[in-house]
Amino acid sequence: MKNSEPTIRVVLADDHAVVRKGIREFLEEDAAIRVVAEASDGEQALALVAREQPDVAVFDIQMPRLTGLDAARRVKQEFPNTRILMLTAYEDEPYIFAALQAGASGYLLKTASSEELVQAVRAIAEGETALSPAIAKRLVQRAAGGAATAEPVEPLTERELQVLRLAAKGLGNKQIGAALAISDRTAQGHLANIYAKLHVATRTEAVLLAVREKWVVLE
Repeated sequence: MKNSEPTIRVVLADDHAVVRKGIREFLEEDAAIRVVAEASDGEQALALVAREQPDVAVFDIQMPRLTGLDAARRVKQEFPNTRILMLTAYEDEPYIFAALQAGASGYLLKTASSEELVQAVRAIAEGETALSPAIAKRLVQRAAGGAATAEPVEPLTERELQVLRLAAKGLGNKQIGAALAISDRTAQGHLANIYAKLHVATRTEAVLLAVREKWVVLE
């Protein structure tokens, strides 16, 4: 590993000390990743994210005082530059969609190997998404097999399609704006128009509908 490679700073939150120790050891096998702080509950996790401003926050879903989902929502609102990986034992669809709607860039099961965990943190730090293979398969099946929308959708403009395709890759508003040479506020405006045209309320719903209509292909 080259010494010039930037360090990915991580805040880790899980209410089990033994689990945190194992995750930390897995992550720090990669010289480019450094766990800068550990939390045992959601409130402490938020405080540490505020203090450390990490590149990536790795949260369990079920934690005392504040759940990982609630912590993720707060982080995305207050510290949008910190990207979130949910690392959990839950593979039920409500948890998956709640995590993605809360702003998580990745959803990994605790059965993942150390290599998968490291790759997920690296991908998220670089602005990509990371999903356990079983989770990705489930999302694609859900998108492909979903019922047709009850209301007709308005056609999207070419620019709106560009924005939606970038959103499907996990890019945030600032990253979408940079990719298309527009402001993040303009990107947000395009997303609002997309939601209205597609009769959806969230980015995840918009992406799923776009996959179902074959406007977007999930790799």
